[in-house]
Amino acid sequence: MNHQELYAVALATTETAAGYYNRNTGLDTPEGRVNVRIPLPGADVMDVRLWREEEVLAAVRPYVDHAPELRHVSQRPRFQVQSFIDGRLLDGFSPRGSAVPGHVLDDVVRLLAQLSAIPAEKLPSLPGEWPVAGDSTGFGRRLSALTRRIHADHLAEYGEVFAYFGFPADPLAGTEERWAALTSRPFSVLHADLHRKNMIVSGGATWFLDWELALWGDPVYELAIHLHKMDYPEDQREALVARWLRAMPAGCTAGWRRDVAAYLRHERLKSAVVDTVRYSKQLAAPGTDPAFGAFLVSRLAKKVNAARRDWGVVSDVTTEDIRAGLRRGPTHRSP
Repeated sequence: MNHQELYAVALATTETAAGYYNRNTGLDTPEGRVNVRIPLPGADVMDVRLWREEEVLAAVRPYVDHAPELRHVSQRPRFQVQSFIDGRLLDGFSPRGSAVPGHVLDDVVRLLAQLSAIPAEKLPSLPGEWPVAGDSTGFGRRLSALTRRIHADHLAEYGEVFAYFGFPADPLAGTEERWAALTSRPFSVLHADLHRKNMIVSGGATWFLDWELALWGDPVYELAIHLHKMDYPEDQREALVARWLRAMPAGCTAGWRRDVAAYLRHERLKSAVVDTVRYSKQLAAPGTDPAFGAFLVSRLAKKVNAARRDWGVVSDVTTEDIRAGLRRGPTHRSP
């Protein structure tokens, strides 16, 4: 099959793996198995986007050990053909909150150290308004600017839901002061989406997938968002941080303890805003499995409660509160 034929087969195949932005289909070819990666039409953009994924893969793969190989890129229609990583999805045998195999900690830290060593001149061009290297404050402001826009864009439809969950009028109040106090650090390439569904264990090594959210920015943010999305047990969280401190250049870790807390706070608040919208839509989708719906409700309660503690609210919402609140949203459907 040629690449366009691969695309047509992948588009017609129902056995796919999909995230929020792309669907992935493994297909066999005479040269071996490949992954056909197709953007999802109309996906809600809830994350900072800087580069096209194919640009990132082309730039980073000479420097990192375990990233997919880019085989083909099509602009019309938009899709990629990547090497297929045959292994076990980390989330499949080590879900969020559970301990991971010890080598995964080493593999993650090795990746972050490798990314920090990629020269800036080897990367795709940056928008003119992107913060310059060392402007950690400007970088933090870019993150929260998107979160504020997402909140504002959905306020008309989800305002009652936000209010029911205890969102303040400004869910990011206090963020600016924290950004202003960030330590200046050299920038590096950030994967910015290192979680268990983007990690495949194969042959005792961890492969890192889905590079569409890669950024040029503060390496402490990479640590923070990884800790936020992995939800390690406390002992592994401490072990990961200790390895990171040993492996990273000293300038990349300066002032890390205070600043990782600032980034983690933003990610908790962002999760409450974004996932209230995302989960509401998923729950209302036709054919949503009731067990999966119950999982989403429980997970959203955890995210909202984490944000409520940052807002100074002591009491927690229950799963029934979440169900009642979502019924006030635009879908008007009970999960």
